[in-house]
Amino acid sequence: MTSAAPKTSPAAAPRTSPSAAGRRRGRPLLLGVRHHGPGSARAVLAALEVEKPAVVLVEGPAEADALVALAGDEAMRPPVALLAHAVDDPGRAAFWPMAEFSPEWVAIRWALDRGAAVRFIDLPAAHTLAAADPTWDDSEEVDGGHRIDPLAELARIAGHEDAEQWWEDVVELRGDDDPIAPFEALAEAMGALREAYGHGGHLRDLVREAYMRLQLRAARKEFGDEVAVVCGAWHVPALTRKTTVAADRALLKGLPKVKTELTWVPWTHRRLARRSGYGAGIEAPGWYGHLFTAPDRPVERWMAKVAGLLRAEDHQASTAHVIEAVRLAETLAALRGRPLPGLDETTDAVRAVLCEGSDVPLDLVRDRLVVGDVLGEVPAGAPAVPLQRDLSRLQRSLRLKPEAQQRELDLDLRKDTDGARSRLLHRLRLLGVDWGTPAPGRAGTGTFRETWRLGWEPELHVQVAEAGVWGTTVEAAATAKAESRAAAATTLADITALAEQCLLAGLADALPVVMRALADRAALDTDVTHLAQALPALARSLRYGDVRGTDTAALAEVAAGLAERICVGLPPACTGLDADAAAAMRDRIDEVHQALALLPDTARPADRWTGVLHALAGRDRVPGVLRGRATRLLLDEGRIGEDEAGPLMSRALSPGAPPQDAAAWIEGFAGGASGGGLLLVHDERLLGLVDTWLTSVPAAAFTDVLPLLRRTFSGYEPGVRRTLGELVARGPKADGAGRAAPGGVPGFATALDRERADGVLPLLHLILGTEAAV
Repeated sequence: MTSAAPKTSPAAAPRTSPSAAGRRRGRPLLLGVRHHGPGSARAVLAALEVEKPAVVLVEGPAEADALVALAGDEAMRPPVALLAHAVDDPGRAAFWPMAEFSPEWVAIRWALDRGAAVRFIDLPAAHTLAAADPTWDDSEEVDGGHRIDPLAELARIAGHEDAEQWWEDVVELRGDDDPIAPFEALAEAMGALREAYGHGGHLRDLVREAYMRLQLRAARKEFGDEVAVVCGAWHVPALTRKTTVAADRALLKGLPKVKTELTWVPWTHRRLARRSGYGAGIEAPGWYGHLFTAPDRPVERWMAKVAGLLRAEDHQASTAHVIEAVRLAETLAALRGRPLPGLDETTDAVRAVLCEGSDVPLDLVRDRLVVGDVLGEVPAGAPAVPLQRDLSRLQRSLRLKPEAQQRELDLDLRKDTDGARSRLLHRLRLLGVDWGTPAPGRAGTGTFRETWRLGWEPELHVQVAEAGVWGTTVEAAATAKAESRAAAATTLADITALAEQCLLAGLADALPVVMRALADRAALDTDVTHLAQALPALARSLRYGDVRGTDTAALAEVAAGLAERICVGLPPACTGLDADAAAAMRDRIDEVHQALALLPDTARPADRWTGVLHALAGRDRVPGVLRGRATRLLLDEGRIGEDEAGPLMSRALSPGAPPQDAAAWIEGFAGGASGGGLLLVHDERLLGLVDTWLTSVPAAAFTDVLPLLRRTFSGYEPGVRRTLGELVARGPKADGAGRAAPGGVPGFATALDRERADGVLPLLHLILGTEAAV
């Protein structure tokens, strides 16, 4: 965890020149920076130490003045962000992130440490979050249809194609005895760009800058010229423009406005990265943080960090590797004409020396160090909606600390703490706060285990604020939302899924409301497909309720009623279906079959369901895929034997059956996900039936059934497909005595080698603990 910017640190200690002091005469100190630039941050600190202004004005929403004092709290650890959201619409929100190496953060901490005033001067969030207005249109085309990137333009003018590398060379890796000179040079360059491009396509900036000028005038009226401004370098020329108060106020007149609330929230290095979508993002937050905090020899210290990470992940990384990597980085910098090794040089050296040319460990370095997974912290006293406070309390009591790096959490629901953790995570999911998502658990642990994948993102604070409309505690909010969803649900499946969520979340107060809605909807819904879609969630709910000790008697009664109605209505609903509808119905039948196995004996119509499967398997008007599936389910459950399954297959694959219907029967019976491939491997009679049918399909019909057969067999495991191919390539053979297999269908195996078979008998008797026959 990174610490707050120190009052005086070796990394940030300014190298000042006496001649720099007193340069400013009759005007404020304008420090144009790049957001999240460590070189800019060091230069800002040095300039403030020289000039010692009475007030520091920082680019940020004006309402945040009330939150400035929290930045000096010992519990505040960047990266953090100012979060503003609309009170009536919490989903409308904006962030202003700050890292330890952000110039704005350094300026705020400098002012707080030395008793100077701090004020935010950017347009209030109340306007920023307001509805769109023509005044705010940023769509104007500039410079051939594009809004300009000031740094990219400066780099291009300087003859550099890579703006990041150019900025790193001229600012981030540069030391200067005069702390004011870089800001004056950058202001002059930005002035030239503004003369050439005007607002450069950033039309909204004209309004923001008008507000900044008004705030700067007010500060000068109060503090004289002892004023320092820390803002984006692009805005500096606009702050020195000669305009009137009336003209600036005219630009602000009539702006839309909403009621807002602001607070500090934790941020992450990953969210500072450009790839995260943050507008002012940077490529390498972890690298920039290192440049800011390394007191000296940054390259050597970086290589030591890389080596430590690689060793922790069981990669070889010796001291000799570190030395050679540093030498290579310095050599590359010299060859490329750079003042010091930058990120490109250090990355190339790490790849060549510490990663031995492999990008696999290098990706780990990029993810964990170059970007990083640092998560900031804010004081408990920071403003927050009541729901956020309750969530923070639960996180502390359950020892579920938010972390930026994703991790898996295994829960044993028989333990009180793990059960409470599970309920909290399920309640948050119901509220739309996706801190945790269910992940596949360890095999064989049953319903007493849950596995979650946790990862805290800053946007979750917005989701919590949105969920705050439902209640002041997590339990109350989840209960209220569940009751609202029950009243608004339009399908039976939606309500049964909601009942399952309520049981998982332990929302006992919401269950009666959900159950009433479930009973009402179930009584009115006559569509058997809707009933079939609803039953699985109910069956899971009964099982989960049993694990958690929840009273589920009402659920069991509804589930039993649904199961009976499904058994009555399913056979008629399966007749006359086209191919797509039949495939969807097959999925419903599978789900119902699995759900019935989860129901308690009192709610499980086992005999009725067996009768339904028999009816489907033998009814000609039922599509082949459903007849095949019903046959397979009966065979798997032991309701019919192979001697009965064989005739059903023979009938479905008879010469008189349409080839496409026969292929669909095979798909239903031996579909890839059902384990049908292994069935064919071990029951050569069934494989022989398929082979006999397939070789008899007319050539004209073969191209029609081929896609269906390919879909069926492509779902098998590679080993199963290989074994089936070997059996078919070997060809049908008679049994060991030269006779055909039962039913006249030859098997595919070679003749039985009795001598080899007898060789395993001693070991088999040893395993089983039986005596060999004398």
